[in-house]
Order: sequence, then C-alpha cells, then structure tokens
Amino acid sequence: MQSFELDRSDIQRLRQALEQDDEALRVLLKEYHASEIAILFERLPQESRERIIHILPADVASEVISEMDAEIHPEKILDNLHPEKRSEIVQELDYDDATDIISQLPEHRQNAILEDLTDENARHIRSLLAYPQDTAGGIMNTRVIKINQGLSKKDAIDEIIRQSEEMEEFYTINVVDDDNRLIGIVSLKDIIRSKHNAHINELVNTEFVYVKAETDQEEVARLIAQYNLTSIPVVDDTMYLLGRITFDDVIDVLEQENTEDMLKFSGVSEDEELSGNWKDAVKSRLPWLIINLGTAFLAASVMRYFDSTIARLVVLAGYSTIIAGMGGNAATQSLAVTIRRISLSDLTDMQAYRTVLKEVTVGVINGAANGFIVFLFALVYDHNLMLGIVIFLAMIGNLFIAGITGASIPLLLKRLGIDPAIASSIIITTFTDVFGFLLLLGLASKLLL
Repeated sequence: MQSFELDRSDIQRLRQALEQDDEALRVLLKEYHASEIAILFERLPQESRERIIHILPADVASEVISEMDAEIHPEKILDNLHPEKRSEIVQELDYDDATDIISQLPEHRQNAILEDLTDENARHIRSLLAYPQDTAGGIMNTRVIKINQGLSKKDAIDEIIRQSEEMEEFYTINVVDDDNRLIGIVSLKDIIRSKHNAHINELVNTEFVYVKAETDQEEVARLIAQYNLTSIPVVDDTMYLLGRITFDDVIDVLEQENTEDMLKFSGVSEDEELSGNWKDAVKSRLPWLIINLGTAFLAASVMRYFDSTIARLVVLAGYSTIIAGMGGNAATQSLAVTIRRISLSDLTDMQAYRTVLKEVTVGVINGAANGFIVFLFALVYDHNLMLGIVIFLAMIGNLFIAGITGASIPLLLKRLGIDPAIASSIIITTFTDVFGFLLLLGLASKLLL
C-alpha cells in the first residue's frame, strides 16, 4: 500500500459529501482507510469529525480515533458521542489506546464513560489509568496470550486459539505459573514443531527480557530496539504478569519523545501544541526568550567592558560576531550529539569522559582550521599579522569552550536529574558568547594595543 498524501481534491470531495445525506458520506468513506480518514480530520471542523465518527461502523470508528493525532483531541469527539455509540467504540479499542484517549478527559467524564462499559472492559481501563502515562504500565495493553507451564501441547494450542479470538494479533506467548507469575516465553513455532506428547514446561525459554510497570517508556523503547523484540511483557515486583507492550506502541513513544526533545532543544515548552494558536505559542516561548535576553545582556556587558579597545580597533566588532557565532554553532553540534548519546543509553563514567574528550578534540581541531581561514582573511584584507594571530587564537579557544560545554553540560544536568534538552542550549550559548568576546577582545587588548 502506498502512503497516503493529503490532497485538496480529497478534502473537497469530503466536504461535498458532508453537505449531502449520511448515505452519500458513508459511500465515500469506504474508499479510505481508517488512518487516511484520521489524516483528513486535520482539515475538518469538530462537528464534521463527530458526524463522520457517528456514521462509521464501530470497528472502523475505533481505528480512526486511535490513529488521530492527540492535538486533534480524539477524547472530545468520544465524549460528545451518544453513550451507546461511544461504548461500542471504546470496547473495540485496545485497552492501551482507550486508556490514552480517556485519560485526557476530566475525572468525572472518565467515570461516566467507564460506567457504560462492561465490567471487564472498565476494570482493565481503570487499572491502566492508575499508572503514570510515561511508564510501561501507562502504555501497556492488558490483553495478552498466556498459558500455564503445566499444559500439554494440545491443551496449550487450544488455549492459544481461545484467547486469540479477542486479539487482532500477537507475537509472543507468555508462560505463567498457577499464580499468574511470569516464568518465561515460548514461540508458537516451537509449540507446533514440538513432539505430540510435549509439555510447555519443556519448551519455555526462561532467559527473556521484561520490564516493570514503573519502567520509563524511553527505557522500554530502548530495550525493544536493543533486543529486536516485537513485544515485551510487563510485570510487577513479584513477576505477576500485568500486560505487554508491542513495537507499534514504542514507535508512538519514540515519535512523542523526539518531538518533545526537539521542542525543548529549541527552548519551546513541550506543552505547546504544534497546531496551537499564537497565544499559546507566546505563552510557551516568551519565558525562555526572556532568559535568553538576560544571557545576551551578560555577553553585551563583556563588550562594554572593552569599549576603549573596540573604539581603537573598530574592526574587532565585526570579527567578534564571527567568533561568537562559530562557537555557538560548534557547541550546538556537540550538544546535539551528546544528547543523542544520552537518549540512546545511560553513559558510564568512562563513556562520559570519552564523550567530553572527543568533543574537546573536535573543537580544537575545527577551531584551528576555521581560525586559520579567518587568519588569512585578516592578513589579506586588513594587512595585520597580529590581528590574524589574535583571531586564530580566539577561534581555537572558543571552539574548545564549545566542545567542553556542549558535551559536559548535558551530562552534568543528566546527573542532577534535570532534562538536558531543556536548559543546555541557553547555557552553552551564554558560555560561547561570553568567552568568545572575552578571548578576542582580551587578547586584542594585550597584543594589539
């Protein structure tokens, strides 16, 4: 299947169908996959979305709602539906998807929706709502295939068939004891290929990867990627089997985490919705810009301190922006690489040391290369050898600062329990601006005047 691209003609056809009766709209919607309808929703008003969800079969409507971007607020659509239709849709959703959507509503509305569900569905969703959203418990699905370790091959296959009727797909068969404590895993292939009189306790693999309910979702994603898993079981402290997390859940987690990191890295609050209005954007960004303004005053104060030097060598004003700008760019490169390494794994002390050493080395080499280019420029256009030397030394010094701060500051913030993506960029920009001006103007005062 080719990827769906939003086209103006699709929107026009959908809007025309919305102006007709429900049957015409229903016929048109059959041409689209549920995920495509979710994309089309981005261009439709809330009332049109609710009408479409209402006329779709419950199984299709549940897919559309689960595929909707969180910023389109699928929970509002669900909450505004007729209770009977809403219950049909929720019961078609996987428990983890239903929990994600319902959790965005006020508690009294959550209870109203859950009261209309069957006792079993409500119980599963309530149990998931108890976990923080960014943990394994918050993203797991409580629907799992599990068999007792004492079953024979025939009884195990019968049990797997029975349980799979309620699941669209499964990847791993969990083996539990009489108290529902996870013993290990077994593949369907191993069961089928085993001897007729085989028992599950002979086939179970007790060397397996699992996570606790409180494990951070980023750690879950890392484990699934590291071990190339299709799913991973979730247990409590006593190894009681709680649920599973599949690789498609992890894809959503990675997309969410990467978006948050990108926003933080740019000094934008994660609370700002990408499709939000200008008021929310100003509220989110202004505090960081004010902080950045304060650090800019700090850098400007260094230049003011060397007013007399700049007055006598006006050309330094132009070169100072080059030194500071190159330092900022180099620090951002170092910062991006270091934060990426931190996000992939927790660095040991030795790995952290090597990371800083590498970035310092890269900074000095790049500083020398760029400094030599600017040295030649000063020599040719300003006919001043000592000016070129000053710029050369300042460039090396500032890119050294860029390397050491770009690598060490996020590592330090991580050790202190602070998200390194939030404040690192502002801190390192301050360092490279201040030291860039200080190195260039300080050296010029000593060597050129």
